Amino acid sequence: MEKPTFKEALKFWTKLGFISFGGPAGQVAIMHEFLVEKKKWISDSKFLHALNYCMVLPGPEAQQLATYIGWMLHGTLGGLAAGILFVLPSMFMLLGLSVIYVSFGNLPWVFAIFSGLKPAVIAIVILALIKIGKKSLLSTFHYFVALAAFVCIFFFNVPFPLIIVGAIILASICRQFFPMLFDVNTNKTSQKEIDEKEFYINKHTITPNIGFKPTRFWKQISVGVLLWFIPLAAFYFLTSDFEFWKKLSLFFTKAAFVTFGGAYAVLPYVAQVSVEKFNWLTNLQMIDGLALGETTPGPLIMVLVFVGFMAGHNHFGNSLAMGSLGLLATTFYTFLPCFLFILVGAPIIERTQENKRVKEILALVTAAVVGVILNLTIYLGKAVIFPNAFSFASLDYTTLGWTIISFIAMHRFKIGMITWIGVSAIFGLVYYLIAP
Repeated sequence: MEKPTFKEALKFWTKLGFISFGGPAGQVAIMHEFLVEKKKWISDSKFLHALNYCMVLPGPEAQQLATYIGWMLHGTLGGLAAGILFVLPSMFMLLGLSVIYVSFGNLPWVFAIFSGLKPAVIAIVILALIKIGKKSLLSTFHYFVALAAFVCIFFFNVPFPLIIVGAIILASICRQFFPMLFDVNTNKTSQKEIDEKEFYINKHTITPNIGFKPTRFWKQISVGVLLWFIPLAAFYFLTSDFEFWKKLSLFFTKAAFVTFGGAYAVLPYVAQVSVEKFNWLTNLQMIDGLALGETTPGPLIMVLVFVGFMAGHNHFGNSLAMGSLGLLATTFYTFLPCFLFILVGAPIIERTQENKRVKEILALVTAAVVGVILNLTIYLGKAVIFPNAFSFASLDYTTLGWTIISFIAMHRFKIGMITWIGVSAIFGLVYYLIAP
């Protein structure tokens, strides 16, 4: 198998950016079908090895997997091209949708459409909770950690980053002294051996210049830090409200480092800070942003750029220009760490195979994330189903009913997420037209 040209790879990464609907599972499936089964650019074993590494990192695993494979195919330039093109189309789509949202969102019929979308989004979050829970809660100990994480964030308002750090510390201590807590039942099915030589990159491929090299490592870290400071310096010298931009830059950088378990895990943290502490947007606008994020390709973590848009738009007196700048800044600070994790870590991780210790610790972190997502479900559900106050008198029966219908439609009848979002938008509009 000959090495694919950079032009061939670029063509696929561009296409992927426009068709990567369906969340991480769908995005990984698209890459596997094209890169492994169709083109044979990378073998299944190497694809899964890269995916396993990306899944234990904070950040969107599908975007990082694309960056990793791009790096294996064409070095740093290939990794940058794959990762950037994975994000770019959805960024521009969300920019357009955000402008339309703030410009026309107060029109009654547009408001009605979003009213139909909100219960569908709640159902989507519940489905995510179930899906991640099935994968992550592998033992009684995992259930205990998930429950503890939920109690911490729901009852005691413990910040999400502290829960992650706490889970890592607990896992490290327990693994040292009580390793039996990590025992899980796994039924592994044997797979027939596939001829690795059919693939350009396979488990026998010797990647040059891998392993930990201090000079390269610190050079890459220095470049990353410099890139992080450049927009901040521009904000300092070119804008009138540096404090706002510093707060936004620091917040989304921190969010990028604690996004274990995908976007649904970090959303409670983002909502907790951006809605309740910074007052950049309301919790209902947060749900609308999640609905917009679900309708665009690319990683769901792109919903954060909607938050950045609303922050700039609202802080600077409904300015579309400042909203757009906030969106661009949020994109940059959310994804810069993702590229660093891959471009710095991939040469090191290529020298290793499965690290059982790290895997078990991070599995416990993911279990904690399940508890955090349960908190997100309650937080968003309360805002939508009990719009005025948490009481039966305030219960919105129509919204509750459509949430249940949405869950059954997507879970029981496997109706696609994008399709159901369209159905929900039509439902909201029709209900507005016929309701008394």
